[in-house]
Amino acid sequence: MEAEAAKYIGAGIAAIGVGAVGIGVGSLFGQFLSGALRNPSAAAGQFTNLIFGFAVTEALGIFALLIALLILFG
Repeated sequence: MEAEAAKYIGAGIAAIGVGAVGIGVGSLFGQFLSGALRNPSAAAGQFTNLIFGFAVTEALGIFALLIALLILFG
């Protein structure tokens, strides 16, 4: 019974990373938009960095979800 509760608590803590990804992606795109509005000529050069940052951030979210599911069902 206590082990089952510990599993749920551990999975919930690991799933916090999935919520943090939403904050990270919002911040990433918000900062890009802010910079693009200040200097539109440099926005095209930074777009590849934006996509790379988005991919890395989403990958971390998927890893956090994977760990949560492994704890829960493993």
